[in-house]
Amino acid sequence: MPSASSGPSAPRAREFRTPDASRRSERSRRAILDASMELVGEVGYNKLTIEAVAARAGVGKQTIYRWWPSKAAVLLDAFTTVVTNAEYEAGIPDTGDLEADLKQVLRATVDEFTDASFEAPYRALAVAGAADEELSKEFLERLMEPGMEVYTRRLRSAQEAGQIAEDIDIGLAVEMLLGPFQQRWLQRTGTLTHEFTDALVELVLRGLAPR
Repeated sequence: MPSASSGPSAPRAREFRTPDASRRSERSRRAILDASMELVGEVGYNKLTIEAVAARAGVGKQTIYRWWPSKAAVLLDAFTTVVTNAEYEAGIPDTGDLEADLKQVLRATVDEFTDASFEAPYRALAVAGAADEELSKEFLERLMEPGMEVYTRRLRSAQEAGQIAEDIDIGLAVEMLLGPFQQRWLQRTGTLTHEFTDALVELVLRGLAPR
């Protein structure tokens, strides 16, 4: 005689999983950031709208406004996910040859700043920051200052090694090196090339050399 246990088992209660709201929110946030970067490259900052970003990301515009106060704030967050802290922490190579190290990094920076996917959002943020004090402050703190600190560390190391005059103001030296680059790029007063940055490095280091 078959045992009771050999019969068909009782149906199990169906299990329901609670949706993970944090994962859903992160997917939406990522989609919004990606959409803003794509659109600013396609239509430019002036034509970029929250409505267009929402449509591209597949979310409601109120979802965007819940996390960001403006399109500039969205774009700043999107851009800082591209320019990571790891890139800044890596710093400038220190091979012992300051001129070669600076030329290598500035050549790579030329390539980056002339890449449309990088140039469009960065220029949009720089221009928007000129009319928005809070955005300008965030732009400086999150992008400009960490980038300048990379050069500060490398020049200070060179100063300690006796390659730069000991009485040089390192902060001013960094501005001398990066200011002409930023001016040429932002104002479109000339073409950014490797030849330009090589000449810039040579000229600045001539002024920084120990007497």
